[in-house]
Amino acid sequence: MATSRDAVIPQADRMFEGGTHKLDVWSIFTPANVPADCINLGQGFMNWAPPDWIREASHKSMDQDMMSNHYAHPRGRPRLIKALSEHYSPSFENLVAEGRKLQTDEIVVTAGANCGTYAAMCAHLQPGDEVICIEPFFDQYFATIVFNGGTPVYVPLHPPKEGKQVSGSSDWTIDYDEFRAAFTPKTKAVIINTPHNPVGKVFSREELTELSKICIENDVLVIADEVYDCMVYDDKEHVRIASLPGMWERTLTVGSGGKSFAATGWRIGWLIGAPALTAATLAAHTKIVFCTNAPMQEAVAIGLEGAKEHKFFETQLQEYTERRDILCSYFDKLELPYTKPDGSYFVLVDMSKIKVPDDFVVPATCKGRGKDFKLCWWMAQTLKVVAIPPSEFYCEDHAGIGENFARFAFCKDPELLHAAGDRLLKLKEYM
Repeated sequence: MATSRDAVIPQADRMFEGGTHKLDVWSIFTPANVPADCINLGQGFMNWAPPDWIREASHKSMDQDMMSNHYAHPRGRPRLIKALSEHYSPSFENLVAEGRKLQTDEIVVTAGANCGTYAAMCAHLQPGDEVICIEPFFDQYFATIVFNGGTPVYVPLHPPKEGKQVSGSSDWTIDYDEFRAAFTPKTKAVIINTPHNPVGKVFSREELTELSKICIENDVLVIADEVYDCMVYDDKEHVRIASLPGMWERTLTVGSGGKSFAATGWRIGWLIGAPALTAATLAAHTKIVFCTNAPMQEAVAIGLEGAKEHKFFETQLQEYTERRDILCSYFDKLELPYTKPDGSYFVLVDMSKIKVPDDFVVPATCKGRGKDFKLCWWMAQTLKVVAIPPSEFYCEDHAGIGENFARFAFCKDPELLHAAGDRLLKLKEYM
């Protein structure tokens, strides 16, 4: 399948219809719009709090350090900058080879990973620049690009061949010829998301090496969205593309405290990269929000500092693995094909076998969209389980790839996943 440039949807057409705001998928499937007793496996937020030891220490910090309640330095609180350096430096192979740690001017703390990505685009895009996105993609990428004058260009991951009950996320493949063909003299940046949302793919070293070669050939910026880097299962290797030869000076790596510590409301993210890239991004971020939530920066720093002592990331990974396997066990019972994720906390399920009743009527907000919107709305109304339609994460030309799937989040406690699974078993009646 070719890349999509001619079919890039103009900003006005994508976000507005007939002069009125076109609702995004999150506004349609918000808890306010679905039955009150729905189980929400759609949005990727957890239904548990960050650890007690982080919250208790952060409360003390607010009481004992009055400055933590006021404006932070625009680059980030010194404690968090240091904690990020200590935590991340060993995972960048280039830094290990150089025998050094991340420096202050190689880190920018941002108002969530999303705002960090936005600031990077604001800093580095000029009107008319093109940004390559690998589909399916986190839908905020679209707004981040077009609001900063850029044009998104899409290259799809190719899904597994039909017939497999359980596919590995590595079965979703990228065609390097298609990827190379997407570049033009206008290409300024590429967004590479690994571990991937919503596929759960962890790009292999070989894949990232090939992608990096093409990016170097075309001298582009790479935004490495690695917010799920602490959720990599079954001993898969997470490779930071910034650490590959020739990539450090052209890559901004995006991280997330919300994803790392089950604290999505804290809105703490960060960017890591060469000083020239972080300086421009810091300048933009400072003008967008000035600085980031100071007390929550302290909380994330506390989490990073104490993670080893509390075996936090090891324990969390075991818990997410258990949750993944619980949810997938119900799709095994239903014999619905799915992609077992190697990373992140989402499962893509092939729903082609499900027959939504012909007389089921969807609201106006779902009309004119992929058939997965009808299926997911029907599941919310009938089975009381919310999933997200993946066609939202594609351009119009490629939306058909996503229409056969639904995205389920397993960042919920086991009891809730079992309850959702019991409801999903009723799908047998519609196959």
